[in-house]
Amino acid sequence: MQPFKYKPPRVNTGHLRTPITFYEYAPNDGPEPGETQKQVLYNAWAKADNVWLKDIEIAKSNGTLSDVTITIRDPQADFIPTNKHYLSIDAPEFNGMQFNIKHVQPDLQNKQFITIVAGLKE
Repeated sequence: MQPFKYKPPRVNTGHLRTPITFYEYAPNDGPEPGETQKQVLYNAWAKADNVWLKDIEIAKSNGTLSDVTITIRDPQADFIPTNKHYLSIDAPEFNGMQFNIKHVQPDLQNKQFITIVAGLKE
């Protein structure tokens, strides 16, 4: 029988150091194509990770090197992110970049957090 060994959670509130903002966009008025920012939906602290090294070859083949994985506290009923929302990361490395949410899933290791996969807005 193996002895019990405590494993700390992968993410805790001390890792949430990057402010992010969730937006909703609306189509432009008039004949010009495109979108404009409609409103700010939610602000949160997050842990932002780029594509992991082990997934770099898969990301290259899919053309998703600009994907980012975000972990935030589960906002419960205050806000539910969907793939219709956009987000921006308030960090110097991501200055001026906007990301489209691709996938939202609960963190299975810790139910207090949700994981969001987002790609660079085209």
